[in-house]
Amino acid sequence: ERIVPVKKDTPVNFDLPTIQSAPDAAKAAGAVLDAVALGDLTPIEGAQIMTLIEAYRRTLETTEIEARMAELEQALK
Repeated sequence: ERIVPVKKDTPVNFDLPTIQSAPDAAKAAGAVLDAVALGDLTPIEGAQIMTLIEAYRRTLETTEIEARMAELEQALK
Protein backbone atom coordinates (compact mmCIF):
# COMPACT_ATOMS: atom_id res chain seq x y z
CA GLU A 1 0.00 0.00 0.00
CA ARG A 2 2.98 2.33 0.30
CA ILE A 3 4.21 1.75 -3.24
CA VAL A 4 0.80 1.86 -4.90
CA PRO A 5 -1.97 3.83 -3.19
CA VAL A 6 -5.04 1.89 -2.13
CA LYS A 7 -7.99 2.33 -4.51
CA LYS A 8 -10.59 4.61 -2.99
CA ASP A 9 -13.38 3.75 -5.38
CA THR A 10 -14.58 0.85 -7.46
CA PRO A 11 -16.09 0.59 -10.93
CA VAL A 12 -19.87 0.60 -11.16
CA ASN A 13 -21.92 -1.31 -13.69
CA PHE A 14 -25.32 -0.15 -14.95
CA ASP A 15 -26.97 0.55 -18.29
CA LEU A 16 -26.25 4.04 -19.57
CA PRO A 17 -27.68 5.17 -22.92
CA THR A 18 -25.21 6.31 -25.58
CA ILE A 19 -24.63 10.06 -25.47
CA GLN A 20 -24.14 11.68 -28.86
CA SER A 21 -26.06 14.92 -28.32
CA ALA A 22 -27.21 17.20 -25.53
CA PRO A 23 -30.71 15.63 -25.51
CA ASP A 24 -29.07 12.21 -25.12
CA ALA A 25 -27.42 13.56 -21.96
CA ALA A 26 -30.87 14.14 -20.49
CA LYS A 27 -31.75 10.49 -21.15
CA ALA A 28 -28.49 9.39 -19.54
CA ALA A 29 -29.20 11.59 -16.51
CA GLY A 30 -32.60 9.93 -16.22
CA ALA A 31 -30.94 6.51 -16.31
CA VAL A 32 -28.61 7.56 -13.49
CA LEU A 33 -31.54 8.82 -11.40
CA ASP A 34 -33.38 5.56 -12.01
CA ALA A 35 -30.32 3.54 -10.97
CA VAL A 36 -30.03 5.56 -7.76
CA ALA A 37 -33.75 5.18 -7.06
CA LEU A 38 -33.52 1.41 -7.57
CA GLY A 39 -30.45 1.15 -5.34
CA ASP A 40 -28.15 0.05 -8.16
CA LEU A 41 -26.00 3.15 -7.52
CA THR A 42 -25.41 5.04 -4.31
CA PRO A 43 -26.34 8.72 -4.31
CA ILE A 44 -22.64 9.62 -4.26
CA GLU A 45 -21.92 7.38 -7.25
CA GLY A 46 -24.89 8.90 -9.04
CA ALA A 47 -23.67 12.42 -8.34
CA GLN A 48 -20.19 11.61 -9.62
CA ILE A 49 -21.57 10.08 -12.81
CA MET A 50 -23.88 13.06 -13.30
CA THR A 51 -20.82 15.32 -13.10
CA LEU A 52 -19.22 13.32 -15.92
CA ILE A 53 -22.40 13.45 -17.99
CA GLU A 54 -22.68 17.22 -17.52
CA ALA A 55 -19.06 17.77 -18.53
CA TYR A 56 -19.58 15.67 -21.64
CA ARG A 57 -22.83 17.51 -22.44
CA ARG A 58 -21.00 20.83 -22.24
CA THR A 59 -18.32 19.49 -24.58
CA LEU A 60 -20.95 18.38 -27.09
CA GLU A 61 -22.75 21.71 -26.81
CA THR A 62 -19.55 23.70 -27.32
CA THR A 63 -18.65 21.61 -30.35
CA GLU A 64 -22.11 22.17 -31.82
CA ILE A 65 -21.92 25.95 -31.22
CA GLU A 66 -18.50 26.11 -32.86
CA ALA A 67 -19.80 24.23 -35.90
CA ARG A 68 -22.78 26.56 -36.20
CA MET A 69 -20.55 29.62 -35.92
CA ALA A 70 -18.25 28.25 -38.64
CA GLU A 71 -21.28 27.72 -40.91
CA LEU A 72 -22.48 31.27 -40.28
CA GLU A 73 -19.04 32.72 -40.91
CA GLN A 74 -18.76 30.71 -44.13
CA ALA A 75 -22.20 31.94 -45.24
CA LEU A 76 -21.18 35.56 -44.64
CA LYS A 77 -18.08 35.28 -46.85
